Amino acid sequence: MAAYRRRIIDGLLDDYLPHLPAIALEGAKGVGKTATASERAASVIRLDDPYQRETLEADVNLVTTLEPTVMIDEWQIVPAVWDRVRRSVDDGAAGGRYLLTGSAAVPPGTRIHSGAGRIVSLKMRPLTFAERGVTDAVISFAHILDGTAEITGQSTFRLPDYTEEILRSGLPGLRDYSMRARNVQLDSYVNQMIERELPENGVEVRRPGALRSWLAAYAAATSTDASYSAILDAATAGESDKPSRQTVQVYREHLSRLYILDQVPAWTPAFTPLTRLTKAPKHHLVDPALAARLVGVDAAGLLAGEGRRSSVAGTWLGALFESLVTQSVRVYAETADARVGHLRTRNTEREVDLIVEGPGMRVVAIEVKLSGSVDDKDVRHLNWLRSQIGDRLVDRIVINTGPFAYRRPDGVAVIPLALLGP
Repeated sequence: MAAYRRRIIDGLLDDYLPHLPAIALEGAKGVGKTATASERAASVIRLDDPYQRETLEADVNLVTTLEPTVMIDEWQIVPAVWDRVRRSVDDGAAGGRYLLTGSAAVPPGTRIHSGAGRIVSLKMRPLTFAERGVTDAVISFAHILDGTAEITGQSTFRLPDYTEEILRSGLPGLRDYSMRARNVQLDSYVNQMIERELPENGVEVRRPGALRSWLAAYAAATSTDASYSAILDAATAGESDKPSRQTVQVYREHLSRLYILDQVPAWTPAFTPLTRLTKAPKHHLVDPALAARLVGVDAAGLLAGEGRRSSVAGTWLGALFESLVTQSVRVYAETADARVGHLRTRNTEREVDLIVEGPGMRVVAIEVKLSGSVDDKDVRHLNWLRSQIGDRLVDRIVINTGPFAYRRPDGVAVIPLALLGP
């Protein structure tokens, strides 16, 4: 069995577990929740095991009798566990008592207490670029956010390497497979979600083919804020018997509950002169490898510019690279107590790919560029934002695929993704 590789979230668990009695690790299947929680557990209850599930359903108080830390895997299968853990916290449970993992939120209509003030939820995502162990991340995002980062370094990663990393996936269990085996696993991931996960979470999928088509259309909209009606139209082009918008909305809600859809919300700044900003989210799936597989383009096709996507500027590979960057930046930002959004004006005149807002309303603005070089056109929206919010903008960054990290004469930092870490 391979040795456990520490994840970025382990640093948060190191800080929180001695003090917080109950923590829930949440995220899509396959991101590594069970492996991370198992490293810290003295007692384990796996609710996807029928015997253990039946035992706990018969006596939910069992969780309070086991040696801590008690790991309860896939807790949402027996929702009563959440309330029992919450009551235990109310009764004075010590720090590090419970560690819950879940790959789905509870179904609508299931009554449980929110857990606010008792159970702290942490979201896990697939491996960030820094966690993959393929490069040395020498520039800290936390230092960028606090204004102390030194922007320097050199990377040997090039565009074909980034393309391979996109397709290799950030799901830990898939990375060592051959390309064909990985593709089969990604297909199985989608099939299991449609044929098993959604039905087990109360969703009747009457037309699996239609849902697959919608997912492929959603994948084609990666890194855009395309309207849901446009995505539905793309999924059902040429079809007269289309699923209703209400049906698709149900799919969206439940795919979000399963953490398969991982949208970036629009940034809503406070105390700024910015107005007329779009409120539409940017679309992302949990892993860009899954998006690539749904669209059906391989490495050679991506590098040749192939791939169906929404009617916006840029290449399909560029959209997937932005999704890979977004996945990593969200983890780095959350570790630094920051939140991530995107900015676009309603007339689409101005757009910034990622806005990271940290403590004290400090803002880092990020553009993502697939190219290895950066020119004045690439930074014009970053410089515009600086003119709007002034000193709140602590840094302007272009994350790209080039070999060097450096600062331009206008102060914009250019950082290869391979050099960026938490």
